[in-house]
Amino acid sequence: MRTTVIGGGIAGPAIALALQQIGHDVTVYEAYDVPVEEVGAHFSLAVNGLRALEKLGCLREVEAVGHPIDRMRFYSGGGRLLGDVPRLRRGTDPMRSISLQRGRLVAVLRRAALDAGARIVTGERLVGATESADNVVAEFASGRRETAELLVGADGIWSTVRGQIDSSAPRAEYAGLYGVAGISTMKGLEPGVWNLTYTRNGAFVYTSVDEQTQWWTAQIGDPVKPDLRGIDDARWLRRVSELFPEATPRAIVGAATSIVASGHLSVCDPIQKWHSGRMVLVGDAAHPVGVGHGASMCIEDALELAAALSRTPTVPAALKAYDETRRPRIDKLLKHGHNARESKRPGAVKRQINAAKMRALLPFFERVQGYLYDYEPPSLSAAGGSRSATR
Repeated sequence: MRTTVIGGGIAGPAIALALQQIGHDVTVYEAYDVPVEEVGAHFSLAVNGLRALEKLGCLREVEAVGHPIDRMRFYSGGGRLLGDVPRLRRGTDPMRSISLQRGRLVAVLRRAALDAGARIVTGERLVGATESADNVVAEFASGRRETAELLVGADGIWSTVRGQIDSSAPRAEYAGLYGVAGISTMKGLEPGVWNLTYTRNGAFVYTSVDEQTQWWTAQIGDPVKPDLRGIDDARWLRRVSELFPEATPRAIVGAATSIVASGHLSVCDPIQKWHSGRMVLVGDAAHPVGVGHGASMCIEDALELAAALSRTPTVPAALKAYDETRRPRIDKLLKHGHNARESKRPGAVKRQINAAKMRALLPFFERVQGYLYDYEPPSLSAAGGSRSATR
């Protein structure tokens, strides 16, 4: 089956790899023509995402470019420990979550997809799609047209494919938070721990990935969407130092060696329609969950969509089965993501409420979130075993 994938970030190459494994002929189109290693900041992969990568055959390569993280700790602005729990896993799980640079993961997935036979075309931006009973034609800004039997929208929270499936679908908007990520060099902090401090102006997150290197992100609350263009490293460091005067953030920002990314945090109302007859959304295009789980959900989507296509006789039926399988899990996680974003908005009263909630709820962390890490990804049939029909 010929498949067009729109978006070459994390979800797109993962989808291409999974679909190539079940016998599809896949081309990925990415709007930006830039080296992937230079795109994005650091983020985390939960153990469920790592198990999905293992099914795709990429786990060892991803582990080689990341750093295992054992624990996560939450602090008040004054430095009081609110809770200490396993990072993105159950406590009894021998696997550890991983922190890594986004571009590194994209590079691994793109190489794997190419090795599996997929094609990746950069510098092509989708502007429209026309669907019929038998195929879907993708139209690009360059004038290029591509006909396939399936089109997958892996084009992120600002998805163009979403609007092609449903012209009334919600659009992303500013979440009242913006972020800046940097790298610092500072000794004396415990490696392998993800730390979050609820501060006066938002939240400050840092991870010591080795004995002297910290990856950090300042998430700043601002009800008015600020203009982030043209801010150099020196200005960013001054701004973050002023907004985060608490002891630990101030010390880490003071030891910064570089700023690696900045941007607005976006949210989107729940997307009710994930697919039409021959078009389907995956990853942030369908469900921007955030809170450390976005990448893992993209990779899960890849396996679940491929599994549905391999065991279901028609494309429309497969897309319906994929939706029905994924939506209950995603709906639970979306609620968690909303609560997590709200906890990072500034305000003295909110900080006190957050601290009380964290002290009360963290002892029950595994009971509340364990379902995320218990996920078992499906195994894909060999290419010759695909039963997806073109009708």
